[in-house]
Amino acid sequence: MSSHITAPEPPFAHLPGLLREAARTRPDRTALRVKQSGIWQNISWQAYLDAVERMAFGLAALGVGVGDRVAIQSENRPEWLFADVASVTLRALIVGLYPTNPVAEVAYLLQDSGARVLIAEDQEQVDKALEAEPDCPDLEWIVYLNGRGMVDYEHPKLLSIDDLIDRGAALRAERPDLLDEIDRDRSADDLVTLIYTSGTTGPPKGAMLTATNVSFASGVFTLDGGILGRQVSADDALLSYLPLSHVVERGISVWANLRAHTVVHFAESIETVTTDLAEVQPTILFAVPRIWEKIQAGVAIRMASASRLKRAVYRLASRWSDRIAKDRIANGGDFTPRARALYALGYLPLYRPLRKRLGLLRVRHAVSGAAPISTEVLSFFLGIGVPLYEAYGMTENSAIATSNFAGRMRLGTVGEPQPFTELTLAEGTNEVLTRHPGNFAGYWNRPDATADTIDADGWLHTGDVGEWVSDDHVRIVDRIKDIIITAGGKNISPSEIENSLKASPYIKEAVVIGDKRAYLTALVGIEYDTVADWASRRRIEFTTYRDLSEKPEVVDLVASAVRDVNTRFARVESIRKFRMLTKELDHEDGELTATQKLKRQAFAATVPHLIDDMYQDSERYVGADLGRNG
Repeated sequence: MSSHITAPEPPFAHLPGLLREAARTRPDRTALRVKQSGIWQNISWQAYLDAVERMAFGLAALGVGVGDRVAIQSENRPEWLFADVASVTLRALIVGLYPTNPVAEVAYLLQDSGARVLIAEDQEQVDKALEAEPDCPDLEWIVYLNGRGMVDYEHPKLLSIDDLIDRGAALRAERPDLLDEIDRDRSADDLVTLIYTSGTTGPPKGAMLTATNVSFASGVFTLDGGILGRQVSADDALLSYLPLSHVVERGISVWANLRAHTVVHFAESIETVTTDLAEVQPTILFAVPRIWEKIQAGVAIRMASASRLKRAVYRLASRWSDRIAKDRIANGGDFTPRARALYALGYLPLYRPLRKRLGLLRVRHAVSGAAPISTEVLSFFLGIGVPLYEAYGMTENSAIATSNFAGRMRLGTVGEPQPFTELTLAEGTNEVLTRHPGNFAGYWNRPDATADTIDADGWLHTGDVGEWVSDDHVRIVDRIKDIIITAGGKNISPSEIENSLKASPYIKEAVVIGDKRAYLTALVGIEYDTVADWASRRRIEFTTYRDLSEKPEVVDLVASAVRDVNTRFARVESIRKFRMLTKELDHEDGELTATQKLKRQAFAATVPHLIDDMYQDSERYVGADLGRNG
């Protein structure tokens, strides 16, 4: 099935060319803004280009050339973009490491990619790199951006960013035409980046994206009717806060920025995102479901602690919001006359101040992706006037697959095929297949895995089971590998149940168990801030996360949420028992990927005692047995 878009495919453009053109046509216009010491600093398009060229010459002075890999491990900051585009300028590849990657993963990614240079943000990342360095024979240089705390560091491979720029300036004086020489041989088939998969079922694999892939994706990200709604332009403001190692954040903060000349803002730190969001008031916002869930839970916490008058107003507006959401959902996401009237009545007393406080006042298009999101969370945002739409894509297709659009939204689906995208469901398995110019070139040094993912006809096998809704929208059932087949032979999608559980403001983690079992059970982790607030208001004393999780009142609270979810599913899909997780799941403990996705097999290996407890009727651990009917 093809997309509804019939306009010409976006013209090919490589990233350095887009940057040079932006600097030529709008040299003094703001491209990036970064918050330093509480003050927003502007970086113009000319300054952006100058910084990229300085870094390109610096990397060239270290010997980086065509096809080499440059890794970067840093929070989001302008230098991430400079390093990215500088590497592409040299026809080298950038490899993004997550700032949260522990030493073992840093070593693996550097080994697997064969990176010659690692750009490390600060002392913390340098320490990881130095520990991993003996196991990384290809690594020649570690360049640090922030030297605070590193006065006494001495290592032959260690270099400051200032030293890198100085070496580049010397090379530029000797060979001023170097970048032009490299540019003459540039190809649309050049590899631009390795983006490593999250590794939910095994070691991460490096997805190779070419200049053609990136050019196509940047076009679809920015055109009218693309993943970000209407035409993206220089009037759009964005806040870059999700890891740039992720394909969608890269697509928005780098690729779309260079093509559409948006203004990208960088938060001072991950801890200040909430404040920065309210200051920036972006027009376009992408977030993973966990962020949207946390925003919704935060509203619930604040309202629970508000004055009696504010709580009364909020309850009234919540009833209106529910009606608004229902009307919009039934109308493809658009306002009906009744919904618009209710929204207008509640706009000044509630919706406007709420959206402004959340940083969502100016959002014209919001996207949730990278993992399934519950319909309850989507309904909440639609009800307060935020145009939030679910989209679907993956690293291997440059994040271009499907999206919901204003006026054609179907709740519970990931939308229609994106522009210039072919999408079909495989006969027999219903696996989602996509085909378009954004399909990747394959996995780095993994020809067998590549052959398993892209077939001879150019179809990308996503590994997701889908189904058509209304002939043109797609619902993702689950990952093929995650489908539960009960002892009775019923196929069940755990993610749908898990997302419904996590829609509760009191539940952060939910893992459904039941493969080859007689019934379903769940392991549940609380949303600490929300539950702590709930407990404090009821004068329930607690000390730690574990202590709070094991309180009988908290177990009853979770049981109530589980029972509520059970009413929405068939009997065979209801949760019979659950046990409480007594610690938060963590990336460093190997339970989550860097993108906060659950590593099911690795996680299950850490909690066999809890699983056995639910199926052996021992009740040794904290939780509840809900019976056959929940």
